[in-house]
Amino acid sequence: MTIIKINAITVADDSGDALAHRFAARAGAVDGSAGFEGFELLKPTDDRTTWLVVTRWADEESFQAWVSSPAFGHGHRSEAPKEGEPAAKPVGMSSELWSYAIAGGSTV
Repeated sequence: MTIIKINAITVADDSGDALAHRFAARAGAVDGSAGFEGFELLKPTDDRTTWLVVTRWADEESFQAWVSSPAFGHGHRSEAPKEGEPAAKPVGMSSELWSYAIAGGSTV
């Protein structure tokens, strides 16, 4: 049964584009993970500052295996700065992980 994991990331007013850039830089990194079914980064279209990272997984075990993998750790570490440049600051001010199962919907 498909499960949905949503990471709700709150960013500073001027940091949303930086978040999108960081996700674009590692696009496809999770695609080959066993049980992975899809990913979307949702940008707010109003004055909210919470972006949603929505992933779909075949089951909880697949998600947990990815979270425990070296690929997860690599993708979620801070990028090392180039010589002479300051370290990149975290973009997110806070985040919260939500878990859902599909309970209904359209057939289209």
